[in-house]
Amino acid sequence: MQSTESPLETVAAAVRGLRAARGDDLDDAVYAAASVLAAAPAGWEAISGAVVRHGSATVRRAWEYGWQPADVVRLVRRELPAAETRFAVALIAAEGRRYAPETLDARWVAQLTELDARAWWETDDTFLDGFAERERLSRFETAVRALATLRLIDGLPRVGGVGPLPGTGGHVATAAAAAPPRMLGRVRALLAKAESTQFPEEAEALSAKAQELMARHSIDEALLAAGAAAAGDGPGACRIGVEGPYESAKALLLNAVAAANHCQAVWSAEYGFSTVVGFDADLELVELLYTSLLVQATAAMGRAADDHHARGRSRRTRDFRESFLIAYAGRIGDRLSAAVRDVAAEETRPEVLPVLAARDVAVGETAGRLFPETTSHRLKGRDAEGWARGTEAADAARLAGQRP
Repeated sequence: MQSTESPLETVAAAVRGLRAARGDDLDDAVYAAASVLAAAPAGWEAISGAVVRHGSATVRRAWEYGWQPADVVRLVRRELPAAETRFAVALIAAEGRRYAPETLDARWVAQLTELDARAWWETDDTFLDGFAERERLSRFETAVRALATLRLIDGLPRVGGVGPLPGTGGHVATAAAAAPPRMLGRVRALLAKAESTQFPEEAEALSAKAQELMARHSIDEALLAAGAAAAGDGPGACRIGVEGPYESAKALLLNAVAAANHCQAVWSAEYGFSTVVGFDADLELVELLYTSLLVQATAAMGRAADDHHARGRSRRTRDFRESFLIAYAGRIGDRLSAAVRDVAAEETRPEVLPVLAARDVAVGETAGRLFPETTSHRLKGRDAEGWARGTEAADAARLAGQRP
């Protein structure tokens, strides 16, 4: 007797049947479900269209649960092979067709652009064949990739949203919140030079100068916003990926950069990202500075680790690198905060400190609402030499007013 189940019901049932599977049982369950899809009476093209529709709805629910495109792809990349990552990007592109560009937040648009999330297939009925051709897979292998990806996205929990949902209207920055292009250009130029130099002292001095510019802009923006008293211009939030290895140490570096710039960072180790809470202009600059400092720290760590290895101590290289990053993050945080305090101390406008204090309170209250339950813990380096070398690299900085 021929099944009366629709292609969409077939796909949904296959994904639903995988929810409870774990370990070796999961592989067997995926293969069995993939066989069902590949041989479904409705035909492969009908299953293809159903996969796109079901996948689009699954992705849309992930957005409603607080996830963003980069978050989903980062998690798929961490848990599944590369083909599944590309399948997830395709599903995101399929759902993205529903939204006009002007209804997307600027950060959302940037994530889609970076992922190159675009609908490359002609029709949904040819999607699976098109993916199979691009990846050089059989229909059965394609069904395996589809089901593994759909199962992971289908199981994502609620994580608390940051920014507006797609399709609900783009984020329009106020004049106060928008960092001036000229200032951003100067910060980017300083950080680009810091990343390209081979001299740690010069890199750190250039980064410190960038932090000075950021601190001055933050003060000016805060005063402008306070004077405008714009309704609804409270703190926002953004997510920044924290990739392995040494995730804890990298999250510590991001926390240091955020704290120095009137923001708060909360690390979600399970999902590989930190949520940074702050005012828009500060959030933009925190991400910029963290990304650059991570590049610089990684380069300095690599040079120190090579020296460590050359002296016959390769067995503890991982401990050395992690201890290096932990020490580096701590010392850089101290120095960034000192640079910010120096800028504030030079201010002669009496309203500066009360305005900054009010913004810090607002950021703390917003972070408390978003994350009512958090825990804190200290990171401890296990390699004394790595700790010392990381501290030396951070202490090598020549800060405000000093030339490299």
